[in-house]
Amino acid sequence: MNSLYHHRHGGPAEPEAAERHLIDFSVNISPLFPFEAPLAIGQAAMQAYPSVDGRGVREFYTSRFALEDASLLALNGAVEGIYLLPRALGIRRMLLLSPSFYEYGRAARIAGAETGVLQLSPEDGFALPPIGKLADELDGFDAFFLANPNNPTGTLFPPEMTMALASRFPGKWFFVDEAFVQFLPDFPAVSLMKAVQAFPNIVVVHSLTKFYALPGLRLGALVAHPDTIRKLYDFKEPWTLNAVAESVALELAACGAYEAALMELMTTERERIVSALSQMPELCVAGGSANFFLVQWRGGCSLDLMLGHLFHRGIMVRDCRNFAGLEENYFRFAIRTPFENDFLLEAFRAVPEMPAGL
Repeated sequence: MNSLYHHRHGGPAEPEAAERHLIDFSVNISPLFPFEAPLAIGQAAMQAYPSVDGRGVREFYTSRFALEDASLLALNGAVEGIYLLPRALGIRRMLLLSPSFYEYGRAARIAGAETGVLQLSPEDGFALPPIGKLADELDGFDAFFLANPNNPTGTLFPPEMTMALASRFPGKWFFVDEAFVQFLPDFPAVSLMKAVQAFPNIVVVHSLTKFYALPGLRLGALVAHPDTIRKLYDFKEPWTLNAVAESVALELAACGAYEAALMELMTTERERIVSALSQMPELCVAGGSANFFLVQWRGGCSLDLMLGHLFHRGIMVRDCRNFAGLEENYFRFAIRTPFENDFLLEAFRAVPEMPAGL
């Protein structure tokens, strides 16, 4: 198999999941779906050429978030933007957080950039260092790629800190992945999408995949100062979004009731899961600010046996031991419906006691 695919994105292989009817807690997408009835998008959309620059996606962002069209570049999923930025902006050295999403570093390396790592520590719950230490760490780097909230740790990066650093270092780029920002209870205040007008060295990578449960369509956008967007267009391939995706994006602007229902579900279930996990000493919660939890297993059996127990019950979670810094029995699971969450919590309670190390 090509080395590109040696790292798993998070979920089980689709045939495996279908055959076993697994409840998939390993992928961090909404458990709800924004459309109650099938959309009337079919043959006409499939036989039409899409816009060359993803106009339908841009129209969603201008309508839903009141953003300027000149500050938007539509994407075939956030990953397209992650790979475009270091290549188009000529990044030479990029600072990354660790543990974090694998693709930031890979995008930098493909663009010929060196990477440095700022290691987050489990001792302080993977919290960010003070702004003074961050400023020192940025020395010698021309870009900093971070996520707010960070995946898989759930670490929050206050937007005020990003703006302070961007103001202090106007010659450095600050790329902020906000793939999960809409799950935060204080969205949109916590987002930097509108700050890019005042900070031309901040670029926000936004995705519609997670919050709107549309991973198959690959929808997202870069939000940046118009001067930066014009520069990025010089390097971006045309026609990267299909007409079906554009049509669905336009429908999302009318999904206010869905958004409210999802946020109510997330708030209630997040609090309930935190309370339940606090009664399970073998599970140490390290992060849960968005729609997922990072947890360290401290039970009497090995993590492999615990994951096997969950799998036997038809549950898939994300083994995080392939993230640098999470080798010591960390795994991640997403918030799903109350019934499914109860099923997972009961499975945690029923893990059989076994001698440590087995």
